[in-house]
Amino acid sequence: MKPNEIRDMSPDEMQQKLKDLKQELFNLRFQHEVGQLENSARLKQIRKDIARVQTVFRHFELQQKDV
Repeated sequence: MKPNEIRDMSPDEMQQKLKDLKQELFNLRFQHEVGQLENSARLKQIRKDIARVQTVFRHFELQQKDV
């Protein structure tokens, strides 16, 4: 997911996307522990996507605070 895609989302959509990503990360971690995870690189990708959404959301919050 690219930052531009995230910036085009509304704050509610960002929070929903963040919730979905965290749930997916939980599921991937569970699969990893059980030994059923096929693509271990997906864990790293999801963590980065979570960080991107949180960063863009925080930037949005700070812009709203300045207005």
